[in-house]
This record gives sequence, C-alpha cells and structure tokens, in this order.
Amino acid sequence: MSILDSLKPNVLVEGKKEENFIGRPFYIDYEKVNILISDAWKHKVKGIPQSSFLLAYYDGEDGVEEALLLRALAPVKLPTDNDVVSSMIEYYKDNLDTSGRAGATKPSKLDDFTRYEFSFSGLECRILGVFYKTNGKIEFGADLENFYSANNYRVYKATGKALQEIVNQRTGDDIAGNDNEFKIGKVRYSSSRRFQNQENDEIPVYVSPKDFIGKRTALFGMTRTGKSNTIKKIIEASVEISNKAENKILSNESLLKNDSVDVESNLEVFAKNGAPKFPIGQIIFDINGEYANANMQDKGTAIFELYEDDVVRYSVLEKQGFEIMKINFYKEVETGFSLISNYFKNKKESSDYVNNFLAVSLEKPDDYDTDRGVKIRYDRKLAAYLCCLRCAGFKLPHEFKVSFQGAKEINALVREGKEWADEELQAMLGFLTRHKVPGSNNLVSGYLKLKTNALLSLHTSQSDKPFEDRIIHEVRSGKIVIIDLSQGDKDIQTLYSERICQKIFSNAMNRFINVQPNNFIQFYFEEAHNLFPKKDDKDLSQIYNRIAKEGAKLNLGMIYATQEVSSISSNILKNTQNWFIAHLNNEDETKELKKYYDFEDFTSSLIRFSANNDKGFVRMKTYTNPFVVPVQIDQFLATLSN
Repeated sequence: MSILDSLKPNVLVEGKKEENFIGRPFYIDYEKVNILISDAWKHKVKGIPQSSFLLAYYDGEDGVEEALLLRALAPVKLPTDNDVVSSMIEYYKDNLDTSGRAGATKPSKLDDFTRYEFSFSGLECRILGVFYKTNGKIEFGADLENFYSANNYRVYKATGKALQEIVNQRTGDDIAGNDNEFKIGKVRYSSSRRFQNQENDEIPVYVSPKDFIGKRTALFGMTRTGKSNTIKKIIEASVEISNKAENKILSNESLLKNDSVDVESNLEVFAKNGAPKFPIGQIIFDINGEYANANMQDKGTAIFELYEDDVVRYSVLEKQGFEIMKINFYKEVETGFSLISNYFKNKKESSDYVNNFLAVSLEKPDDYDTDRGVKIRYDRKLAAYLCCLRCAGFKLPHEFKVSFQGAKEINALVREGKEWADEELQAMLGFLTRHKVPGSNNLVSGYLKLKTNALLSLHTSQSDKPFEDRIIHEVRSGKIVIIDLSQGDKDIQTLYSERICQKIFSNAMNRFINVQPNNFIQFYFEEAHNLFPKKDDKDLSQIYNRIAKEGAKLNLGMIYATQEVSSISSNILKNTQNWFIAHLNNEDETKELKKYYDFEDFTSSLIRFSANNDKGFVRMKTYTNPFVVPVQIDQFLATLSN
C-alpha cells in the first residue's frame, strides 16, 4: 500500500460506527436493497433524508471486507404492514372521542409493545456500487460482482470521513482536496434542514480540474437558481489551476525552428504534479452582460473586476475598457465575406442569385503573383464585390481605391454577343447591378440585401487585423476573454459566437494535425438555447456539435447553461460528462433528464423544492464520480474573501 493510500479515509472502518446503525436488509438483488428501519434508529442518526448515502456492511464470514454503497430512495412496504395498518386503524377508532366536547381526549391505550411494532417501516435503496479490499487497497466498483443473503448485512448512515470519501470518489492515487483540487460546495440532501443544521461538521465536496478542463459541462435550472454562481466557481477553479502551469505555450515558429524542443513532452497536457502544462485560456459568451459589466444583482462578482489583469473584454459597441469587435470588410475580405455568408445561412436565404453570390471564392489564389490571367480574373471579381459593399453603405476606409486591369477586347466581345465573364464574376455583377439576367428589366434586391444593420454594425473603417486573431492569441496565452453580446440583436449574437468558435476550433485542429501543443481552452455559454442547435436539428457539422464531439482531442472544453434540458441538441447532451441540475419546473424536463446517468432518483425532488429558498442546491454528476451527489454550491464571493 502506498503512502497516498494511507492518507485516504478507510471507508470500511470509518463508516461502520454503531452510533450510525440504521437497520437490516430483508431483500437484496443486483440493483436494490430493501431495509428494515425504526423511528428510534432514524432519530438517533438525525434523520434519513431522501437521496442520502448509506453503507451496507457484510457481516458474515471472516475474510470478506466489503460494503455496499446505497442511496435512500423511498418507503417500501414490509410483509407485516397490512397487519400493522389494521391494528393502527383499530387504535385510532378506539381512541376517538365521540362526546362532542371540543378538545376532549381519552388516555392512550397504546402499550409499549404495540408502539414498538408501529415504529418499524421499510426503506427502498439503490445500490450504487461496492467498496472492497483487494491486495491491501480499498477499491470502489460501480456494480456488484456478487451479493449474499440479506441477513448478512448491517446498514449504517454514511457520515464524517466516510461520507467525504464517498462524495469525492477518485480513481488511482488521487486524493480529494489535494493542492490541485477545488472545493465547490458541501453535501446537502434536502430543502428542509432541521437535522442538517444540528450537525457540527459540514462535508466538503471537491472537484478535480481534470473533470472540467477539456470536458463538456451542463448546468440546467430555472432562472435565479444559481447557474451563474456555479459557472463563476468553475472559472475561479480554472484560474487557480492555470496559475500553476509550468510554462507558457510555445509559438508555432519557435516550436518548428528550435531543434532542442522536446515535441512529445510539449504535447503532454498535464505536468507530473497534476497541474496543466500550459495556462488555461477561457472565453465567455456573455449574452446578459453579467460577466463583462458591473451589476447590482450579483453584488460585485463580475469576472472582469475580480480578474482584471487577466481579462480582455470585447464588444460590438465602442465602450471604454472594451476592444471593438468589428472588422474592416474592405481589408479583411475573406473574414467579412464569411460573416455575410453566415448571416444569410442563419436567415435561411434560398434565392438562387444569392446562393450564386455566396458560392464565389474570395480567397486569393496560390498562383496569384505568378499567373497573370489568374490575377486579372481575381482582381475583377474582388472589385465587383467591393463595389457591392460600397453600394450597400459600408463606409470606405480613408483613401481606399479599387483597381483592376481592363481589356479593350471586351467591348468587341459584348457587341458580338459572346460571354466574357466567368461564372463567379457573373454572380458578382448580377448582385451589383441587381439584374439576374443581363439586359433584363426585372430587378432583384441584389446588394440591397447587405444593407441591414446586422451586417453594417459589424464593419469598421479603421481595423486592420481581424479580432478573431487577437482573441486566439489571448486564449493561447491563458487570458480570460469575455465577449459582451448583451447589446445587439440575435443575428449578431449568433454570427459572432459561431465565427469565434469556428476560428478557435480551426486553429486547434491545425495545431493538432501539425503536431503542435494545444493548451486547454474553455468555452462558456450562458443562455445556451439562444446559440446552440435545437434538439431536433440533425446537422452535426454545426460548430457547437463539433466542439462537443471532437473538442476533447483538441483540449477544448465546453460549459453551457440554460433553463431547459429539452432545449439542447441530443448530440451535445450525449457528449456531456459533467452535470449540475437545479430546480426544474415540469415533468417534460425530468423525463429528458432521466435518460442520463442516475438522475432518475432525483426527478421528483427537482420539481418539488423551491427555487427561491434553495438557490445553489444542485445534483452534481462529474466525470470521475460514478454517481450523482447532492450539493449546496458555495457562494462565489465567499471563496475569494478567504
């Protein structure tokens, strides 16, 4: 047994304390255990709330050291319940006052033996796994290899060190609460806490950064149930672990030129101490503006204030303290045309002349500088596109000119009725002149379709470098980038979020293909239903689906929050490893939730408890923990003040 193993609480000893005994099983199979409990035993252990953890220890032959981990579910009938109910009803009838006098009572006829019989009840429990000893080490298995007759077990309520070990399950030699882990909250079983408030020790719940960085995390719950607070806790944990990174990420150039660089070691994402090898970049798509701006609602917990030196803010509007998130459509031609294409795609534009316009490639050909004919054709096509922008109202940069080489032979060709423009130039000219067919009197919208605030607001005549390139540099350097999308219409929100995500994803894929290191980058999406594909959308090529399905190998993490489970594409849900579930208000949502892990055990309580009184009370399933844990998430500001 290693030194690390000796530091872990011994569940087989710590949980088997007589003061925590609650009952004996009378039925057992591979999935459930029914136990006999009494009022006296329940009172002694300060109650057995629904979803509480219990331990059923094997109490038979020597040499077998194991304990079944159980979760309390619901009352279950005892074989003797019918007789007890009959006796109880008779007792009520016999003790009923019929004199008509208000408040009159008769002496109780309930003797000690009957009271004792009435105090017993049954409790149904889910088997979550088993702790067992093998080769001197305590292991946990998420199923049963074997079970014995029910009479061979004694059941105890998990408390103290045993409970702490249960809710902080770790694989291998990892110890919960080590220097690289982060306390996110404490165990909480129920909305009412009369007994829990009497207990002196609170059981801390830790999260491993390996559970979140590079993984997919979902937060579901009604408004004001603590989703944003939980996201801020995850951001805080990521900052703390990022500060322990060994080195700054190498640039592409230095990696390729420096022969002394150990490429393989730099491709490793975790150092030997469990911290990430490179700083963690974080990018927050802030639809409500609560991370990028000071607000009264969350009492000074805006991320930009708390991590001022590490935060870069972007906005579509020119504001003090923000980088402007616009591009020069005339100078950043490909980027601007891509935004136009995304705009028409989101509008589901189906006109054939618009589709012909969007099919044009404005990427400069590789042989542009060596092939005169290629250069002439590209310059004409580009000039026609830039004229479309000018006609649509995109402000020209200072002293900006458009030039291309003409041909005197064109006039003759036109007079002869011969075609002189290739298909791409024809598409551009049709968009510019608003004539689908040359010479026709019927006009189409053409460039007027570009004359919309959603596109014009993306343009600036000043910028020379695409903002996406700056963002990539910042997240690669371990910065927190906040994209303030609170001011702007839905089209702008969608355009920017998709464009930025696509750029970061492509950058990560290129580095992966070229055997260059990728530091972890975490994407945060508040109000994710406004951005993500809908549940019935089958287009797996959308960027959010790609991050969910392919992001793990690229070290891209995704944290998303919304009110409804049913609003998120099933392709994203199926690839989500971490779940935080707060108050849900209808059965349609819980039916969807029941499909994942063991959330079926919590569906009734998620609807029942109060969103106002139980803010931050969640059911949490993390990547390394094999079962759901009920947790009260710590307040974000409380940790910072320590």
